[in-house]
Amino acid sequence: MPGTELFGKEEKEQVMEVLETGILFRYNHDEQRKGIWKAKEFEKEFADYHGVKHCHMVCSGTAADAVSLAAVGVGAGDEVIVPPFTFIAPVEAVINCGAVPVFAEIDETLCLSAASIEAAITPKTKAVLLVHMVGAMAQIDEIVEVCNKHNIILIEDTAQALGGSFQGKMLGTFGKVACYSFDFFKLVTAGEGGAVITNDDQVYTTAHTWSDHGHSHEGNNRGAEEHAILGTNYRIGELHAAIGLAQFRKIDYMLERLRANKKVLKDYLKKFPQVTFRQVPDEAGDAATVLNFFLPSQEEARKACAELSAEGVAAAYWFDNNYHFIKNWNHIKDCKVAGPVGMQFLDKPQDYKNLDLPKSYDIIGRLVSVNMSITTTKEQLEAICKAFDKVLA
Repeated sequence: MPGTELFGKEEKEQVMEVLETGILFRYNHDEQRKGIWKAKEFEKEFADYHGVKHCHMVCSGTAADAVSLAAVGVGAGDEVIVPPFTFIAPVEAVINCGAVPVFAEIDETLCLSAASIEAAITPKTKAVLLVHMVGAMAQIDEIVEVCNKHNIILIEDTAQALGGSFQGKMLGTFGKVACYSFDFFKLVTAGEGGAVITNDDQVYTTAHTWSDHGHSHEGNNRGAEEHAILGTNYRIGELHAAIGLAQFRKIDYMLERLRANKKVLKDYLKKFPQVTFRQVPDEAGDAATVLNFFLPSQEEARKACAELSAEGVAAAYWFDNNYHFIKNWNHIKDCKVAGPVGMQFLDKPQDYKNLDLPKSYDIIGRLVSVNMSITTTKEQLEAICKAFDKVLA
């Protein structure tokens, strides 16, 4: 598993610097912290890496989705176009801000298509929450064109494609705001954590104030700070930021190894005539965390995935997964929520129980995904290729 594969002295050193100050809170306490500001340091390096003006760290990728929506003004009654293939967090974030998710089709990029987005637009559409899925990008140039044409806000959830790019431009920098996750399963992990990036000064101001109870973060007297807006608590702590900072400084090596390992396996799979591959609009910008390929039918894909798993290959069949594909999201279909926010669904534009998404069902039904590892050896790659021979020949 990327990230966790490389835990070492660097993470320990960063954490110990925080513990030695005794200041785990990310704000204030300037004198006691002795110049140790891990969240701020992580934010600067993350922003510089993406070539953007602003980064704000939060407590999770889910929080980053919520902050991004709030920061661009999405709220009650607004419609947000979302994919049916994603971790559930972006959809939850839309619902929890009182907006209404509108599901559109994916294409062979495994992400929303520009055509499906345009077909889903209504007068109530406020934003598109695009998720760059399992390591690589959507056809982002076409999606930007559609959003600009209809004056719709583009939010990029790049949690699963950190380090990816399209034609030399980093994913997460095409929209008005982007969000990231550093949870236990991500390329760069802090255990929990997330980030929001933007070039928009007002979006940044709203993001960092709203995620901390509306605090302005001006000065060193927390009790005297202004509160321009109401907010909530999505703060990252210094310990998580410290781990994430150490991890992030290894990203170039992580990407290099993942891309090399994926190339070996993808090249090997080309010998099987029944195998086709996920469309990657810019191969050079693939973060390469997952090798994705299609088989001719659901039956073949489900069988191959089970057999690869039995051979010790880290294969996933998303079609039957409870967390990543709408087929199994019964709580979404029934609008099961904890509070009155569910009232927003009285005028929902789609029948979630009977959504017609034939292309998405076909694509995910035939998809097999193999998770890549940073530390995979030559011998291990050879063993995976032998498993391919056994299962696919």
